[in-house]
Amino acid sequence: METDQPATAKEAAPRRITLLPGDGIGPEITDACRGLIADVFPHWELIEAQIGWSQWCAHGDPIPQETWETLGRSDAALLAAITSKPAREAEDELAPHLRGTGLTYRSPILQLRQRLDLFANIRPVTLPGAAADFTIVRENTEGLYSHDYLLPPHDAPTDSPHHHLWAEVVEDSTVARAVDKRGDVAVSLRVTTSFAWHRLARQAAKLALARQATHPDSEATPTVTVADKPNILRDSARVIRGAVEQVSKEYPQVAFDFANADAVAMQLVTDPARFDVIIAENLIGDILSDIGAGLIGGLGLAASANVGDDFAVFEPVHGSAPDIAGRGVANPAAFLLSAAMCAEHLGAPASELAPAAKLRQAVYAATRTAPTLDLGGIATTSEFVAAVRAELGL
Repeated sequence: METDQPATAKEAAPRRITLLPGDGIGPEITDACRGLIADVFPHWELIEAQIGWSQWCAHGDPIPQETWETLGRSDAALLAAITSKPAREAEDELAPHLRGTGLTYRSPILQLRQRLDLFANIRPVTLPGAAADFTIVRENTEGLYSHDYLLPPHDAPTDSPHHHLWAEVVEDSTVARAVDKRGDVAVSLRVTTSFAWHRLARQAAKLALARQATHPDSEATPTVTVADKPNILRDSARVIRGAVEQVSKEYPQVAFDFANADAVAMQLVTDPARFDVIIAENLIGDILSDIGAGLIGGLGLAASANVGDDFAVFEPVHGSAPDIAGRGVANPAAFLLSAAMCAEHLGAPASELAPAAKLRQAVYAATRTAPTLDLGGIATTSEFVAAVRAELGL
C-alpha cells in the first residue's frame, strides 16, 4: 500500500559521501558542519579525503590517487573550498625536491569536472524574501576554461607544444607587435560542441520543469534563457543555438530564448524576477552566477552542484578565503546548502528529501538569527551551526 509517510532512517539506503575539506576556511567549515550533516542525514557515511593546495605543495598533485579511489567508491562528494594560484607561485611553493621537475598545476576543480564528466554546474540563486529566484547552469567541460595556452616563441621549432596555433593568430596586428618585441602570446580556445550543448540544454529543461513542479499555482511557462555573445562569437554561438533548438523540440512545454550575455547581466540587477533557468558557457556562466550571489547576500549563501550522468560534486561558490582562515568566522551556510542539494540530487526516499528541505529552511532562518560577519552580524562559524541546530530542534 502506498503511503505519504517518509521512510525512516533505518529504511533508507546507506549513502557514501566523500568530504573534501580542501584549503583555507574549508577544513574549519567541514569540522563545524560534519556533526550536523551526520545528524540530519544519519544514513550517510561520511568519508574524508585530501584535496587542494597542500597536496600540490607536498606531492605535486592537488588530487592524490587515494582521493580518486575514494571518490570512485562514493555516491557523491561535498567539497568545502579550494585555493588556486598562478603558475609562478605554484612552482615556488612546491616542496624543494619537486621544483624544476616539469610539474604543472591543474586546478582540482577542473580536474574533477573533466575526469568525472561533471558537465553541468548548477547554481541556484534564491533566498526567502529576495526578488531573485532563478538558477544558472554552466557548461563545465569545455568553453574558454578548457584550453588556455602560452605559445612557444614564434621562431621555436615547429614541433614545439602548441606551435601550430601560431598560424591562427600571427596575422593579428597586436600579435605581430608582440612577436616583433618577443613578447608573450597566449591563446584561449572556446571549445564548443553540439554534444555538450545537447545534454546541457536537456539538463536545463528538466530543471525548469522541476522548478515549475515546486510552484504548482504558478501560471508562468518554464523558461530557459541562453546567455551568450552570438553577435561576436558567431561560429561557436551557431553551434550552441543549433543544439538548443534541437533540444527545444523535445520539450515543447518549455520556452527557450536567446539573449546577449551583457544584457542578461544588466537585467539580473534591474529585473531578476524575469528569469527562470539561465544556461551559459563556462566563463559567462561563472560571471553571471556571481552577480546572482550578490543579489541574495553574497557568496556565503551561494551553493552549487557539479553534475554528471554518474556522479556529482557539491560545493559552496566561495573560495578558500585565506584572509580569514583559522579565525572561526567563516560563513558555513553555502556548505550546508550544498549538502541539502546533494540530498535532493540523490533523490528518494522521502527520508532524504524531507530533511534536505528542513535543513535549507533552518539555514535561511539562521542567517537572520545568527548572521556571520559577511552578512553584517557577529556570529562565529560554530555559533551559526548551533543556530541551525536550534532551528531543527537537534
